[in-house]
Amino acid sequence: MTNVVSVPPEFETVAAVDLGSNSFHMVVARLVRSELHIVDRLRERVALASGFDERKRLTSDAQERALTCIERFGERLRGMPQGSVRAVGTSALRMARNQQSFVARAEEALGHPIEIVSGAEEARLIYLGVAHDLSDDSNRRLVIDIGGGSTECILGQRFETLKTDSLHMGCVNYSLRFFPSGAITKEAMDRARLAVRLEVRGMERSYRGMGWDDCIGSSGTILAIETILNQNQWSERGITAKGLRKLRKALVEAGHAEKLALPGLQPERAPVLAGGLAILSALFDGLEIERMQTSTGALREGVLYDLAGRIRHEDLRELTIRRLSQVYHVDLEQAQRVERTALALFEQVAKDWDLPIEQGAQFLAWAARLHEIGISLSHNGYHKHGAYLVDHSDMPGFSRTDQLMLAALIEGHRRKVSTERFEALPVSLQRPVMRLCVLLRLAVLLNRSRSQLPLPAIHLAVKKSAYLVSFPPEWLAGNPLTRADIEEEAERLAPLQFEVTVD
Repeated sequence: MTNVVSVPPEFETVAAVDLGSNSFHMVVARLVRSELHIVDRLRERVALASGFDERKRLTSDAQERALTCIERFGERLRGMPQGSVRAVGTSALRMARNQQSFVARAEEALGHPIEIVSGAEEARLIYLGVAHDLSDDSNRRLVIDIGGGSTECILGQRFETLKTDSLHMGCVNYSLRFFPSGAITKEAMDRARLAVRLEVRGMERSYRGMGWDDCIGSSGTILAIETILNQNQWSERGITAKGLRKLRKALVEAGHAEKLALPGLQPERAPVLAGGLAILSALFDGLEIERMQTSTGALREGVLYDLAGRIRHEDLRELTIRRLSQVYHVDLEQAQRVERTALALFEQVAKDWDLPIEQGAQFLAWAARLHEIGISLSHNGYHKHGAYLVDHSDMPGFSRTDQLMLAALIEGHRRKVSTERFEALPVSLQRPVMRLCVLLRLAVLLNRSRSQLPLPAIHLAVKKSAYLVSFPPEWLAGNPLTRADIEEEAERLAPLQFEVTVD
């Protein structure tokens, strides 16, 4: 008999927001046992990827378009509790140099946190959305998703990815690059397709070598192309290379995006069709695709299913932490000792320090489990090695900000503290993560002996930028190394403007 994890009433309705490079999407669903039932969808073309200035900053006009849309989404989500909505930003927001200031305004408009996901995480979520839309068979699938600013290629089986690639080429940026002002010529189409082949040539052999049973396309560009091919009777049962050739010919004959009048083509898709078509047809050539079926599942559906997993305590991030612990041969007993101590300290001060209870404890526990992964490279400076590994590893389930938070905690858990890691975080997270780091440092320090003997009862009292740690009488006298370490913490924590007192 299968055990079904009950869902708390406040999380029976969940939502996913996809802030894409071309369009913004929102989908709302009811979570009934293990199934999602869609109850509402919203979509709006924002064309964020076309809103950069010469310094790769989102222009004021692009930001206002985006925020106006996000405010409408926020109105629909009003009243939904924190944790029931997951919002993700993709390629355009990954690139934007004024990302932090925009995201801060966007979060206020939406009423919920916004994560910027890496290309690898975007690919994983896309595959999850597609896989849930298909029959649960054992076939190996090649999934291709062409967005506004990036293209994701994924090989997977059932609900697991085997290989993922995120490429900086999308229907918006390729249309702007090769078909400026909407002009479409054969020479421009050939240049665009050649650029795609150069971009993917390093991965073509490995994909063809691994092979696949089914090829699936998802998201707006591919679904739009399928509709045009079918309505013009250029392709049957999905998308074929022959159908793509006919569509390329039709675009070149039209000569300009504004002159496209193809059955099945939505007007808003016309300005970016040429770029998307160049990418898809070149991928057909390079990967030797014969036929592509399509799926209505995409990133937003993947985000929904991933969120549902977290609510049911099936958080992929836990598996990711365990995998990294195994790969880098972490001393699990020591990690558990540090984790227990850190969480005990957290429980004492979370309210006074205004720390987010669930998220704060979660990240503190993960940092404790991974704080020594850098030792696998070298003991000298291992806290910096560990931060680098977390910062640059593929960590399924984690957003870019999540990884930056973990890296800051791991690098800051010993020796002198640098403020650079914390300053790279969104402003709203800087102080809370600093405070978590102080707790992790104390937990590591108290377990420096790596002893299996239990620690004494320790009391921690805190103010805004200070803590008082109290021990039972005579305990510190019998543990002079620990006393010396704690007394030195005042100097080490000076960059964070923290005061330390020992009783």
